[in-house]
Amino acid sequence: MTEHSLWRFSRALHRALNERRIDDLVNIIDEDVDWAIYGPIDMFPFFGARHGKAAVLEVCRQIADNISIHRFEREAIMLGVDSSASMIRYSLTALDTNKPISLRMAQFAQFRAGKLISMRILIDTFDLVEQAIGQPIHLPRIA
Repeated sequence: MTEHSLWRFSRALHRALNERRIDDLVNIIDEDVDWAIYGPIDMFPFFGARHGKAAVLEVCRQIADNISIHRFEREAIMLGVDSSASMIRYSLTALDTNKPISLRMAQFAQFRAGKLISMRILIDTFDLVEQAIGQPIHLPRIA
């Protein structure tokens, strides 16, 4: 039995982000990759949709320039032959402020021939925005 593509991609991505070695991702991302991180693009310009390897590598560079990963824990995972779905909790540090960030996300990936062809990431943005602005967001009560 061979290793699932998710494990290889996940190790390479975390190493590339923390060590700022984005070129290590070149051989595991498809030329026509379709990538989207759903969240507040105005606050986090590396969120949003991207298409193509060059655009995705640039997003990874931007992420690496902004955060450092300390720890991550997969809360749940489902693996298909060439796909995966994960719920992940991250402990990060914002590099500009040295501020700790706790982040929870759902990640959906598809692979072909061992390369990433599609990534969708849904982030618990309410909690992330509260941490980024440094105070709770008070919403009106809905009856």
